[in-house]
Amino acid sequence: MTFLTALVLLATLATVAALATGIVSMANDSEIAHRNSAQWMVWRVALQGLAFVLILLAVLGWE
Repeated sequence: MTFLTALVLLATLATVAALATGIVSMANDSEIAHRNSAQWMVWRVALQGLAFVLILLAVLGWE
């Protein structure tokens, strides 16, 4: 496994963790939980972008 592959896997796992945490936070019925849910959504989108860039680098052959 190359270093880039490990980074892609790490970014993917972090994205899934942010998604799961956001869903759990959204399921709680309070104002703070909904605010946290929105913050987790921002993190998820940022992590998805990072994973996408890393995948593009891997596909283009950058190592």
